[in-house]
Amino acid sequence: MKRDLVLGSARELGTVGLVAGLSGAYAGALLMCSTMLSAMSDADDGGSVGVLLGVVSSVFIGMALYVAAIVISAGVTTVIAGRLQQIATLRLLGAKSSDLRRSVAHSTARICLIGSLIGVVAATVVTDVVRVVLVRQDHLPEANYPWFSVSSLIAVLAITGTAAVAGWVGSRQVLAVSPAEALAGSAGARSTDRRLSRLRVISSMLLLAGGCALFVLATVLGERGVTSGFFVAFLAACVTSTGLLIGARFVLPGVVALLGRLVGTDAASAIARRNAVADPARTTRSTLGLFIGVALITTIASGTSALQSSVDSWHGLTAHQRDVAHTMLSVASTVTIMVGVVSSLIAAVGFVSTMSLTVIQRRHELGLLRALGFTGAQVRAMITKESVAMSAAATAAGIGVGLCYGSESAQALVGAETPGFVWGLPWLILVAIVLAAVVVILLASQPPARRAIATSPVTALRIDA
Repeated sequence: MKRDLVLGSARELGTVGLVAGLSGAYAGALLMCSTMLSAMSDADDGGSVGVLLGVVSSVFIGMALYVAAIVISAGVTTVIAGRLQQIATLRLLGAKSSDLRRSVAHSTARICLIGSLIGVVAATVVTDVVRVVLVRQDHLPEANYPWFSVSSLIAVLAITGTAAVAGWVGSRQVLAVSPAEALAGSAGARSTDRRLSRLRVISSMLLLAGGCALFVLATVLGERGVTSGFFVAFLAACVTSTGLLIGARFVLPGVVALLGRLVGTDAASAIARRNAVADPARTTRSTLGLFIGVALITTIASGTSALQSSVDSWHGLTAHQRDVAHTMLSVASTVTIMVGVVSSLIAAVGFVSTMSLTVIQRRHELGLLRALGFTGAQVRAMITKESVAMSAAATAAGIGVGLCYGSESAQALVGAETPGFVWGLPWLILVAIVLAAVVVILLASQPPARRAIATSPVTALRIDA
């Protein structure tokens, strides 16, 4: 069977390849920098530094892969949800659901293999050029620098494998729909078994309750100076994050609906609010990656801000040691936030893509609105306000979760040295996050809005919904 009948056209899947390319470029740059610093440390008989840098790079790449997997899975699900009739036709002609899912996984892996290879090669070339320039200008010492990191090939395989799994997961629900339901236009997310929904709610609540209990334990251990408190806090964050991800489709649409009331009361605003929460599964897919990216950056910034605020109260430190501690925390915060920014960029690309795909899949609806008298400006405002409601919900939820995670982790680490509970409130970074969210809104809304306006009402109404 033809690949584009199952998974979508090259334009629809362009974002999947772009996410893989960004992940490949990120991994390639990190690994090349790691090998460069390792070569420098080898020249100074400090080879153990390279091992440490390799471990750190692996952790950072793992964070990016986690976000990329969520974005790719959401993108695949969105594409397939708009092609249920084509898939139903294949099912009626004898295609098995398992065969279709394998085709999706293979196609996703193929696209991401190409994208990650391009990203790794581009990052390697750029890194080599920058290194040569820095060496010639005496900003870097002479050393036996490698031109290519063998670990980059492992990163490509990891990205491709992650994409295949994400494609398989993303196709699970929509390909489980029967041919009759798909031909009737029913969305896979709407036909989810109610017992499964109840199980998701119960699992989410249990995980959240268990994670909160672990956070309390981490705080108690931190207050007593037990170093394992930080690891308990990390475990608590993992448990609660899993609970949030499982139950996201029951929470995020509600937050979107609440914030959607702020976009206005005119006709375009009312339709934007309805569209933003009409399909809870689509709303969750659109906002989940952005929520995770914002939460990641906020957690890092909040944790380091809480530590910065508590340094002056630590016992037994001289003024010089406090200055050194502040400097080290500032450097660590800058580096880790930059890592989080890359992950958030991947999530933002997924958000922009999902909005574009949903506009493509709603051309019939948009054509009907134009035929009923909606102007191009009203359609543009409607799509923009829908993006505002969804991105604002993801940003607000991500900031709230990140502040709790970061402050609690800092308390578990240095609670014994700090009187009371110190909240990490990095106001400048929070303002930067909000401004970045505004940019994401503009990027996410304008291209699909232009595409919707460019299609005449007569042409849009000829397209099957």
